[in-house]
Amino acid sequence: MPRESQSSRAARVRTILDLLNRVYPDAYCELDHTDPLELLIATILSAQCTDKQVNIVTRDLFPKYRTAADYANADPAELENDLRRIGLFRSKARNIRACCAKLVALHGGRVPGSMEALIALDGVGRKTANVVLGNAFGLCEGIVVDTHVARLSQRLGFTRETTPEKIERALMRLVPRDQWTILSHWLIWHGRRRCSARKPDCANCELKTHCPAADR
Repeated sequence: MPRESQSSRAARVRTILDLLNRVYPDAYCELDHTDPLELLIATILSAQCTDKQVNIVTRDLFPKYRTAADYANADPAELENDLRRIGLFRSKARNIRACCAKLVALHGGRVPGSMEALIALDGVGRKTANVVLGNAFGLCEGIVVDTHVARLSQRLGFTRETTPEKIERALMRLVPRDQWTILSHWLIWHGRRRCSARKPDCANCELKTHCPAADR
């Protein structure tokens, strides 16, 4: 994309955020959950897996395992079988049991509401912690960078960075803090509904006038 001044990019980003808000006013986390523990488990399961597939599995999983202790004390083979439809189910089952054992031992079985405590849990990195903090606790500590957010951040010219950590830092400098959580929902929804990886629908895209990658 052509070189763009910092002030011009900031103004363009604000315009895009306003458009995303208008197009997706009801955007939300599409992982089904009713409490922080369910969201934590669902987010761990969502790595390299679609939200739709995770929701199919958790429909039966959540009624069976209601507490962190239930997961921590689960028979390993049985939990693996419960997660069999999920990619990497063996390692995810192992991480979930270890994660929930720490929840029981260190946090009374409750999901902690801080980045430091969350990333100390097995199977939990910044992305998962940001999902839980933003959607279960309403805390904007960072920005979730999944494949959709990474792809659209580059296509929209928000940043040229390519790693999740650097993309997150770049977005945090560009976007007001109170929009950090909703930003990821907007970009994920737009990525799924309009700006797909292989065939972006540029012709009908609501952002095309402000997108340097748009096929006009």
